[in-house]
Amino acid sequence: MVDFTNMNKTQRMKRVFLIGIFFLALACNEKPPKPLTAQEIVDKSIEESGGLNYEKNATSFVFRDKKYVSENVQGKKVLKRIFELDSTQIMDVKNGNDFERYMNDSLVAVPDTMAVKYANSVNSVHYFARLPYGLNDGAVNKELLGKEIIGDKEYYKIKVTFNQQGGGDDFDDIYLYWIDIETFKPEYLAYDFQVNGGGQRFRKAYNERYVNGIRFVDYENYKPKNEGTDILQIGLLFDKGELELLSKIELTDITVTPN
Repeated sequence: MVDFTNMNKTQRMKRVFLIGIFFLALACNEKPPKPLTAQEIVDKSIEESGGLNYEKNATSFVFRDKKYVSENVQGKKVLKRIFELDSTQIMDVKNGNDFERYMNDSLVAVPDTMAVKYANSVNSVHYFARLPYGLNDGAVNKELLGKEIIGDKEYYKIKVTFNQQGGGDDFDDIYLYWIDIETFKPEYLAYDFQVNGGGQRFRKAYNERYVNGIRFVDYENYKPKNEGTDILQIGLLFDKGELELLSKIELTDITVTPN
């Protein structure tokens, strides 16, 4: 500590000035924090939303009267959909690239075209329910587009595309994610899809809850009022009230248990 007691006023002012210059020089030499990459933002988002709990636990939930189960079996992700149809229990199972359908516990043959359709449907529901976990899959490409304000909050805006190999039948779809710059939670997402004539969707997360360490949300599901909009502008369109609400995506009866 500097002792000012034996200094005159001029000496004290000079010493304070020199100390100020010293700390100013230190501040100028400090490097500004390095901006986060898309990968670092996604990693933080996954950690905030559940992290290793996604791998250590099996999950189940009900969506539109169908039960969905996700399990890790011998290191492989197994996705199931279970529902009743005309007093018959149907269980669809997606194990890696394989698909099987059981009716009252009996394996039944499914034409290849329908098997692909069913498998994609099962995978899609699980994918959205487990976000942002799937954003680190091997076929995913992530690009940080910068920051964007929706409402009165600022978000990292990340664009996601997929490699053809390993990216599924819808590998050419484009996704966008808005991740809170403070909490790293994904609050909005949008996607541009090509199947069934194509289109765009925008989803707003709500009803956040954590079940045994894993974050789950419901979504308000929107589409643009006008066709031909740029998917990169859809967040701004939502902010301007230029999207229309199509449906709500709600999960119930959520369970999370150790594998």
